[in-house]
Amino acid sequence: MRGESARPEAAKMTQRSSPPNSPAEAGPSRLSAWVVTDGRTGIEIQALGLAEAVLARAGEIGRRAMPPRILRIAARRPWVWLPPRLWLDPLRAVQVTEGGRLDPPWPDLVVSTGRRSAAVTAAIRRQSHAAGAATLAVHIQDPYQDFRRFDLVVVPRHDRVGGPNLVETFGALGRVTPERLAAAARDLEAELAGLPRPLIAVAVGGSNRAFRLGTAEAERLAAALRAAQAESGGSLLVTVSRRTERAPTEALRRSLADLPGRFHDGTGANPYFGFLGAADAIVVTCDSVNMASEAAATGKPVHVFELPGGSRKFARFHADLRQAGIARPFTGDLASWSYQPLDETRRVAQRVLQALAKRGGAAEPVTSGKRHSGGESHG
Repeated sequence: MRGESARPEAAKMTQRSSPPNSPAEAGPSRLSAWVVTDGRTGIEIQALGLAEAVLARAGEIGRRAMPPRILRIAARRPWVWLPPRLWLDPLRAVQVTEGGRLDPPWPDLVVSTGRRSAAVTAAIRRQSHAAGAATLAVHIQDPYQDFRRFDLVVVPRHDRVGGPNLVETFGALGRVTPERLAAAARDLEAELAGLPRPLIAVAVGGSNRAFRLGTAEAERLAAALRAAQAESGGSLLVTVSRRTERAPTEALRRSLADLPGRFHDGTGANPYFGFLGAADAIVVTCDSVNMASEAAATGKPVHVFELPGGSRKFARFHADLRQAGIARPFTGDLASWSYQPLDETRRVAQRVLQALAKRGGAAEPVTSGKRHSGGESHG
């Protein structure tokens, strides 16, 4: 689903269908990109989403895009026991578990996320520059090392970190675009055609270090959803994530079984994008910045269901959503309101394209319309 489960399948499909990413084969007019991650779905989709957004606009800087190459890495022994910032040779400290080899020729762009991936990306940048190339290194989230080792460091503003080359964002980057949602909704038209409206998409996360989502919380969510359905007369489009444990999943299924709608339990093709695209309103549990950010990218009312627990970072993020008029607490009542959809992935892609254009001597890309902004770069 979302950051936790919908993306890994999409990411794997992208990788399997992509040709080898070799700038030497592609020629100088091609724009090549690597996505380097440790395979964790929630963060990988952020890097993949940014790479896709940059490549989709390659023509604006006079380039032709190649499909992104996804490299999933794991640390070797003994380096697995050391902080990545202390690795002497990061390219030898890891093995690629999927996606090819970490060898030249280096790409035009590397986008990474995760601390171990940060070390690899910084090493690629260093080696490519030493060889006279110009790989642009972009890392998403705090790399826990000197920001000057990267060209851009993209961090949510609720994390409250600082450093040179920093681009702050409102929430998380992702792969939600109007085009992707519209296409996914069209794929579900026949299946959803007979359901009464409004269609209420429900994105369910799971327990993590900050929040708890067990059977009791699932039953409380189900009661609130039943109240919303009874009041609105609509239908529930429910998806669970990889973090949703079996007991709360079954509790939700049992409690909502007699109501109109669809329930995706995590098996088979994931309709998450289609549900977001078709929905009139969205309910998300509060445990995932990715889920809430993706919902906020739709422009549809976002209702946030509270769970036991929390952290200062999550509190700041949800406060930002409420202050921006994007989200409201969900207790069983549905409301309708409008706001400017988040478009942070496209905004950061604009910054990356500008940096690539400067390196290649091309004209800078056309700036898109005004959107919610997380902040300017520092340094």
